[in-house]
Amino acid sequence: MNKAFLLFSFFSGALMLSSCVSKKQFTQLQSEYNQLDKSYQDTKMKLVACGTNSKSLEERLAEAQKANEELKASYAALQGSLDKSIQQNSQGNVNISKLVDEINASNKFIKQLVEAKDKSDSLNMVLTNNLTRSLSREEMKDVDIQVLKGVVYISLSDNMLYKSGSYEISERAGETLSKIAKIIMDYKDYEVLIEGNTDTDPISRPNIRNNWDLSALRASSVVQALQNTYGVDPRRLTAAGRGEYNPIASNDTPEGKQRNRRTQIIITPKLDQFMDLIEKAPETEEGTETAGAVTVN
Repeated sequence: MNKAFLLFSFFSGALMLSSCVSKKQFTQLQSEYNQLDKSYQDTKMKLVACGTNSKSLEERLAEAQKANEELKASYAALQGSLDKSIQQNSQGNVNISKLVDEINASNKFIKQLVEAKDKSDSLNMVLTNNLTRSLSREEMKDVDIQVLKGVVYISLSDNMLYKSGSYEISERAGETLSKIAKIIMDYKDYEVLIEGNTDTDPISRPNIRNNWDLSALRASSVVQALQNTYGVDPRRLTAAGRGEYNPIASNDTPEGKQRNRRTQIIITPKLDQFMDLIEKAPETEEGTETAGAVTVN
């Protein structure tokens, strides 16, 4: 009904216009109308386009905001890593500094030990040379002198030292022991151990039960001779017997047994200086490895 009314009104208006205006005017109005309609359609399309662009910009803005948040999170993580790295580097520099100090202290300690050992080795060589020069060629046949691991060993055969089958010092041994005693007294910082040794042949004498007794008695005889006859400080002397259990040759031959029947005068530097050095050894923090191990032969 409304549609028919509108059509009737349109035609009526058209008739009225056709009757009121000229054809030229109508054509002009029609042209203006077409232009306005075109402008309206263009404006409508622009409005639709603007709406579309607006939606696109909102989406792009949201994406940019999301990317910005991700960048902030990445920056925070990188800053945290940087701070941690700086802290670790600073701690590492401290640890390196401590390690360098410990290495320097250890090197100083090692140097002191080496110097002490070198000094001991030098004194041992001088002692040995002095002793060798003081003994005659004939005496050297019954005396063997060696320096092993910083210790001077003077090995005396039982044929030279003792009366046959006895632990009493022979007159022949007196001159040799006097020369050894003089060297011992010249080196007051040395300890002296007298060690008796036998072969495996059993001993059968009154008051001597076995080779343990014989070796200890022989060592004790030498100690007492050095003390009482030649004036060596007894506080530096130690007597020990090792029986048949420290052989240097086979007991299966007479020659081997003769070599095993010996008394050794063992001269060692006092360990006080080494113990003092060890007590002064640089300490390291728990969990820190030392720069190195030291072995002094």
